[in-house]
Amino acid sequence: MREVLLQLEELLFLADPGIRVESVQDDGEVIQVGVRCRATGARRPGCGGWSRRVHGSYLRFPADLPVAGRRVVLRLRVRRFTCENVCCGRRTFVEQVAGLTRRYSQRTERMRSVLAEVGLALAGRAGARLADVFGAGVSRNTVLRLVDTLPEPQPQAPRVVGIDEYAMRKGRVYGTVLVDVETRRPVDLLPDREAGTVAAWLAERPGIEIVCRDHAPFFTEGARTGAPTEVQVADRFHLWRNLGEAAERCVSRHRPCLRSTFTASEPERAPAAAESGSPWRTGHRFADRTSAKHATVHALLAAGHSRRLIQRQLGMTYGTVQRLANAARPEDLFHGQWQNRRTKLDDFKAHLHDRWAEGCTNAWTLWEEIKTHGYRGGHGAVRAYLQPFRTTPTAPAARPPSPRTVTGWILTHPDILPESEHLKLKSLVAGCPELDALTGHVRTFGKMLTQLQGDQLPQWIKAVRADDLPSLHAFANGLERDLAAVTAGLTLPWSSGVVEGHVKRIKMIKRQMYGRAGFTLLRKRVLLASWPFLRRSRAAEAKTRGPPAQEHGRLRA
Repeated sequence: MREVLLQLEELLFLADPGIRVESVQDDGEVIQVGVRCRATGARRPGCGGWSRRVHGSYLRFPADLPVAGRRVVLRLRVRRFTCENVCCGRRTFVEQVAGLTRRYSQRTERMRSVLAEVGLALAGRAGARLADVFGAGVSRNTVLRLVDTLPEPQPQAPRVVGIDEYAMRKGRVYGTVLVDVETRRPVDLLPDREAGTVAAWLAERPGIEIVCRDHAPFFTEGARTGAPTEVQVADRFHLWRNLGEAAERCVSRHRPCLRSTFTASEPERAPAAAESGSPWRTGHRFADRTSAKHATVHALLAAGHSRRLIQRQLGMTYGTVQRLANAARPEDLFHGQWQNRRTKLDDFKAHLHDRWAEGCTNAWTLWEEIKTHGYRGGHGAVRAYLQPFRTTPTAPAARPPSPRTVTGWILTHPDILPESEHLKLKSLVAGCPELDALTGHVRTFGKMLTQLQGDQLPQWIKAVRADDLPSLHAFANGLERDLAAVTAGLTLPWSSGVVEGHVKRIKMIKRQMYGRAGFTLLRKRVLLASWPFLRRSRAAEAKTRGPPAQEHGRLRA
């Protein structure tokens, strides 16, 4: 039995010399492991001295990680020691097992760590449900409280930092997220997006060399104030998006060119019943169903099946199979409710034709006339009969593509633009010199952006100003106001794309927490879940950990 306890001690506590397993009890639902501390004394938390004088002891029952789907509770015997230092304000104190317990805790340290990591990944409700699955039932408030008690990470000061805003409450309250672009991990969250807050944060970190940002005025001013000597890089995504908006405004100014280029074509009319040889319109369910059955029966006959066998295979009556097999073509079977059936209107059709030829096309008037001649049907039958007589209205002209659609053609690389859209764009620019010039400028800017040719930006701005494109002129004015950052964005490989990804992640975390994502808790989840420092620090602690009481006991021995 002692060998089993030693093996269990090595398995559960990694052969920690400060912990001893005394007993194991299993009642079918909960496994209780009797544990005690081996040290002969404990360090006083008040004065830091060492005490061996035991005042008393009692049992603690901290919950540990489940085993084989069953709860594990430690039956821990802890001792209360007496402080012999008369100058200390505490007369007694309780020993704490290093790496296993803490004051007032109902769970072991490793249980707390696992639940905290679950809370970092899934927040309160989902984390509590997952914890209940592996046998560690806790409430959602407990999960969030464990996350809130985690220490904040202390990452190294980044060399390249990306800045962007995120919404705490869309349209009202915004914060700032800062990301290390090289490691792609968030560095910090700020409670607002004021220029002064950003400037103060940057000023406290002189190791930053490059700041990636968009054209937001508060970030521009904050970066200039807090880091005047650092290289500022304008985000290429926002530059391309701003260019797309300017291009769409240009295309909107040339709507007449779109309407004149893309003319409507008359749609083909479906053949009439008489032309097709069928009393039903094309695509009628009876005609399609009968044609399919006719083709199936004749295919089976061609394969050598008898008519009786076809009857059994298709679940038809023998008479139906006979009619389908004897018909040379499906049209020979089209006998139904609209063919060769006399109606109440037949005797008055000649009168309707004559009156229609005279120019009377009002169905109500014609119905009133034939009523005086003895017609007993309704107005609807007359109106339905006269409907084919009316000239089919000309189909409305096809709508030209919207400015946004044309802008999408212009912004798409020519090598991946579909052939049909390429031809449409070619015909459009052939009739509008302004749109032809716009297409050339956009593609030149796209080449600068993708090939990092920022040195050509002044020539591009000069070429834009030479054309009558007011929207692009406004875009060029914005580039000149922040020319250094834009040139760096079109030259250096750094960008704020990773920051945009973290903004989306923050949105997901906020939705996951059902409105409880206050700034403090949100900051913990964003930063701690992104830094794997918790597992590394625990591993390092497990290697170097030695209970203070045990170390002191060895020295005294």
